[in-house]
Amino acid sequence: MTKFIFDLDGTVTKRETLPLISKHFGIQEAIDNLTKETIQGNIPFVESFIRRVYILGKLPINEVAQLLEDVELYKDVTKFISQNFENCVIATGNLECWIKKLAAKIGCCCYCSDGLTENNKVVKLTRILRKENLVKRYKSEGEKVVFIGDGNNDVEAMRAADISIASGLTHMPANSVLSIADYLVFSEEALCRQLNQLL
Repeated sequence: MTKFIFDLDGTVTKRETLPLISKHFGIQEAIDNLTKETIQGNIPFVESFIRRVYILGKLPINEVAQLLEDVELYKDVTKFISQNFENCVIATGNLECWIKKLAAKIGCCCYCSDGLTENNKVVKLTRILRKENLVKRYKSEGEKVVFIGDGNNDVEAMRAADISIASGLTHMPANSVLSIADYLVFSEEALCRQLNQLL
């Protein structure tokens, strides 16, 4: 059996969600600076994520969840997922409390990071999803794993997967992703064609 694991931001959604949240609430500069430093390799991803969650955690959870519920999705990609929902999962570093409604719209199992919440705010990050552990778990259960992603935080999962697809639907995939991907796609049509061939 083949298990398809999708990154969420920029792979299934048409926009990256953290910049969207920061722009909506007017704290874009702080998040953009952290993101830039992370991309350049000056700050490790995990440390950067913790710092970003610390900034964004002060925002009302219900408002963030509502904002993300309305994020536009790639229709053909979500159609493939809904038609094969038992073989598809989402893997995102995003917090469960923020993306619960969005994940429900996609309609397959979703693995994410977790935080301790109080008074409609995130007070502490309790678990950061390691996507590669998810890949290894499915492989240990005898599944053939296809991972679809675009960012630095997808690299280890893509390296562990049987087949990896670099998604250039929203932006150019990270160089680290390009260096290990088996396939590179730039359109929904190409991605879905590839996914159907691997079914």
